[in-house]
Amino acid sequence: MKPTFNSYFLKSQDFAIPILEHLQYLVHKACPDVEVALKWSFPHFIYKGKILCSMASFKEHCAFGFWLAPEMKDPDKIFMRDKEGVESAMGHLGKIKSLKDLPSDKILLKYIKEAMQLIDLGVTLSSKTKNKKAEEIPLPTEVFNKLKKNKSALSFFDSLSASQKNEYTNWILEAKQESTKERRIIQMIEQLSEGKTRNWKYER
Repeated sequence: MKPTFNSYFLKSQDFAIPILEHLQYLVHKACPDVEVALKWSFPHFIYKGKILCSMASFKEHCAFGFWLAPEMKDPDKIFMRDKEGVESAMGHLGKIKSLKDLPSDKILLKYIKEAMQLIDLGVTLSSKTKNKKAEEIPLPTEVFNKLKKNKSALSFFDSLSASQKNEYTNWILEAKQESTKERRIIQMIEQLSEGKTRNWKYER
């Protein structure tokens, strides 16, 4: 493990460390020649100079994704995708909160090897995939009305891409309690007024 990875692990929540360690173990098992690097502030695995996959930890969950996921077959249907076939959040396995949320080792190893084969074959993301735009999910009316009261926050929100707007909208919609929802709305407006995206901590 590179020192940069050690540093990332130490900054992660306790629940995340076993998940990150296991994912790293599986990637190295499937691809012994893989290299590791921090890109966009989270761990990436590099194979033959190309991004193979990546992982990240957040406050309450981890994420894992394949760079060439749109070109992969996904026979075991483990990818979390929207109706257009595009991942709806960072990572392709949904929110990983424990080792139990991961597919079996056998399945993950198979997928890692498929991703390696695509790189061996020189496969890249198709222009269709690169240019596909996410469909914007509208903010709830009551949330938008509160956002309008802060002109700088609204202006920055309007400048975001559909996928970046959706990160905020989904975060609000996922709140199960009204008190949680209110706290998230306040935090969203504060971050937007400071020119920050939902996942600004993990961006370059």
